[in-house]
Amino acid sequence: MDYTTVYDSPLGTIQLASDGTHLIGLWLCGQKYDRATLSEESCRNDDLPVFIQVRDWLDRYFAGKRPAPSELPLNPRGSAFRQHVWQLLCQVPYGQTTTYSDLAERLGQMTGKKENPHAVGGAVGHNPISLIIPCHRAVGKSGSLTGYAGGLDKKVWLLRHEGADMTRLFRPGQRKKAGSEK
Repeated sequence: MDYTTVYDSPLGTIQLASDGTHLIGLWLCGQKYDRATLSEESCRNDDLPVFIQVRDWLDRYFAGKRPAPSELPLNPRGSAFRQHVWQLLCQVPYGQTTTYSDLAERLGQMTGKKENPHAVGGAVGHNPISLIIPCHRAVGKSGSLTGYAGGLDKKVWLLRHEGADMTRLFRPGQRKKAGSEK
């Protein structure tokens, strides 16, 4: 049995999911893969201790604090490959970005084999705990913001919120730097 609740954020409604003890999902409502790892049996329970912890974490994040993913009991559902990629994402510091190529290289150092940046990108895109596992901090090697399951506008908002250097970043298909948009 999975449990759900919602959180109202500056980005809109966020759906939270738990197995009763751990956070297993956090989706911006309407995002790609919204609730994809949620079991068919779920019910709403706003008062689970884990949801209280996550709401506090989100309140602090949106207030400009820098809470760490390690503060929460996370248990994202996915393959071992995806789990490794998500662990690497949790190591990307607040307000900084990394590239899919860099993530693939770091993963290769862990696994001892050459990892494909496109496969890493797929794992990043299927992250079931958006925001807390900071997939918005992954960008293309050239500075392209590339896809974000919650939408590029939200990715830009999150990176700006964290004070990331946006000067070299741009939207796919455009050469206008994301940091120059108002």
